[in-house]
Amino acid sequence: MLIEKVIKKRFETEVVQNVHIAKGTATFQGVRLTVRCFVIDGVLIDTGAKSMEHEFTSFFQHQDIDQVVITHYHEDHTGCAAFLQRKMGLPIYMHELMIHYCQQKADYPLYRKVFWGKRDPFTAKPIGTTFSSRSATWDVIPTPGHSIDHVAFLNRETGQLFSGDLYCQEKTKVILREENIPAIIASLQRTLTYDFGDVFCAHAGYLPNGREALQRKLDYLLELQGNIIDLYEKGMPPKQIQETLFPKKYPIVFFSAKEWDSLHIVRSVIQEYQAKRAS
Repeated sequence: MLIEKVIKKRFETEVVQNVHIAKGTATFQGVRLTVRCFVIDGVLIDTGAKSMEHEFTSFFQHQDIDQVVITHYHEDHTGCAAFLQRKMGLPIYMHELMIHYCQQKADYPLYRKVFWGKRDPFTAKPIGTTFSSRSATWDVIPTPGHSIDHVAFLNRETGQLFSGDLYCQEKTKVILREENIPAIIASLQRTLTYDFGDVFCAHAGYLPNGREALQRKLDYLLELQGNIIDLYEKGMPPKQIQETLFPKKYPIVFFSAKEWDSLHIVRSVIQEYQAKRAS
């Protein structure tokens, strides 16, 4: 695609707390998107984007990898999975809910293909509730909300949590249409019952005080949820609630044709509230 040629791409690597990190960034028309993958103890966590396959796969080939685990099915996390399976012969594990989807040709909006490329089909195995690496046992923590299949990975030996897209940023202002704020709140609450310290986020990167960061995000979302419900109970419609709580306009909303929007935050909270009242 012609538009791909005007997107600015940047690729960086670093090592933090024995975790090898690869970071890819794509920028276009004021929208900057970043994604990371991580290698530790023979485990690759997420696979980067197809649009930067040359860079990510060069990183993989310089690592000592036994297996691949995926936090969720989105293309910036699964973009190089087919390469890892086809060229490097590595086993891939993910939540069973989206295994069939990933076996098919990529099916997502054009702007996402522009940024992240068109993911090739691959075949993964169900990951289960725990897995083992060379020197550690890992907990697989169900954390739906960002996507229905989202999981986080906790290394019991090191206390390091690999949170996928559970965190991303402390004060969420826009979300994907498929996301669900009450589910994210429940996932944060569940995750905070585990014993962990450092957090490695696919988008925010290394969070040395990770538990505190996740707690702050939870506190923010609980307050936001309360404010939305309060305004809704006073008779304010969702669009007006959005304009009241989220007055700033973000480029990603226009660029994604509103697949990303703060209105999805409002609606997901109201839908959950209505469902609870009905029951």
